Amino acid sequence: MPFASIPAAERATGRDRRLVVAVIAAIVLVLAGVATWAAVRPGSYDVSRNGCISVNLPGPMGGNIVHQCGSAARNTCHQAYAASDQTSRLYQVQCRLAGINPS
Repeated sequence: MPFASIPAAERATGRDRRLVVAVIAAIVLVLAGVATWAAVRPGSYDVSRNGCISVNLPGPMGGNIVHQCGSAARNTCHQAYAASDQTSRLYQVQCRLAGINPS
């Protein structure tokens, strides 16, 4: 039987242990850096400003984020200012933040 015996494992040397510790430390540092970056600069996609709107609309299976800029945002805001339902009121708040006022 050629596979009847399994050879004994080799002992890890000091160099092997240092290499494993260095790799784990590098992974931890990268993860800590990414977490810090995400906490400090979360992005601007969810912020309404400078002619862009971001509206978080509630739905039966969670929320839906609508992000629009330029003429699409202006058209949406003008339609929202013309109505008074709950969804339109959510849009109106974000339109004001984006600097798109009713005309």
